Parts: sequence; structure tokens; C-alpha cells
Amino acid sequence: MLWHLLTENFPYLLQGLGVTLLLLFLLLALGLVIGVGLALYQAVGPSSWFLQFPATVFERVFRGIPIIVLLFIFYYGLARLNLSSFGAAVFALGLRSGAYQAQIFRSAIQSVPKGQYVSARSMGLGTAGAFAFVILPQAFRYALGPWTNEFSSEIKATALAYVIGVVELTRQANYIVSASSGHILGVFGAAAVLYFVVNKAGNSMLYALERRFRVPGGTARA
Repeated sequence: MLWHLLTENFPYLLQGLGVTLLLLFLLLALGLVIGVGLALYQAVGPSSWFLQFPATVFERVFRGIPIIVLLFIFYYGLARLNLSSFGAAVFALGLRSGAYQAQIFRSAIQSVPKGQYVSARSMGLGTAGAFAFVILPQAFRYALGPWTNEFSSEIKATALAYVIGVVELTRQANYIVSASSGHILGVFGAAAVLYFVVNKAGNSMLYALERRFRVPGGTARA
């Protein structure tokens, strides 16, 4: 009975998984743009505490508010923006991811030896050129390890979009449970396997990239 239920409804689980993957891609992309931008601003922007303050506030606010609360704020609290549930989830989760990615890339930039910047400037590169061609390429390589953890965290966070009506994998599983009047363990177990497979596949690819682009002399992942 359970096997028949799962095979019959597996396309719906895959449909929900597709929404989950799209949400994951968009929120990570938004977070990447925000995170790199904030990291660069804090690294090479004005040294004034007053001008750095907004970036610090952004990070602390979006890291300090629970994900569900952020989802409710963007979907219900900002109703005048007429965001769809999916759009609200992208912005809420993407801005939160940006706050965490800013920390990742700021630490990665700081991991690049200062002599690299000095050498780039001595070769005639300006500040923008030094960061674009020397510092950031190395910083991205340093960031791959921590960014893998961010990927794993966000694939699990996408399930919380369920609370504002995004029909992703968790909501599809709940629809199947409701329609079949039971089999909670089996259906959500199947959903858990799909989450695990995506997480494992993504981590494996990121680990391979990390090994491939490891900065010589840096610490290798075991």
C-alpha cells in the first residue's frame, strides 16, 4: 500500500523538489551578490564607524531574526509589495543568506596575505584592479569550504517556506499525507531521502571544487 502510494505520487514529490531547487538557487544567488558586496564594502570602503554602521546592522538583524519570522514579515507584513509567497521566500531567505555570506567572504578576503595587495599595487594595479584580479580570485577559493556549510544550511531552510504557502517539497509531502489519510512516516521519509540526496550531491560537488581550487599551502579537507 505504501509503495503504491509513493510510486503514484512520486512525480508530485519531484515537482516540489524542483520548486525547492529553484528557491535554493535564487536565494543563494541573491545572498552571494549581497554577501560579496557587503564584504568588499567593509574591506575597502570608508573606515568611518558611522559609514560602516549600516552594513553591521544589516548583518546582525538578518542573522538575529528567526527564519519563520522573516518569512512572515516579507509575506504578510510587507503585503503592500504584492510579493508572491515564492518571491517573499526568495527575498527573506536570500537577505538572510547574504548576511551570513558577508561573514564568509569578509573572512576569506582577510585570509589573503596583505602582501598580495601590496604586490598588485606595485605592479600598477589600482585598488579595484587589485581586488578584481588578485584578491577576490583567491578569496573565492578560501570561501569554498565555509560556503559549503551555507549551502547545506539553506537547503534545509527552504522547507520553512512551507509556512507561507510555497508549494515546495515539504508542502507536497503534506498534501500527499492529507490525501491518503496517513502514511506520515513513509511519505515524509521519502521527502527526507530527497533532501539528503540533494544535500549530499551538492556537498560532493563543492568538495570537489574545493580540492580542485585549493590555495597552495592552505589547509586541505580530510
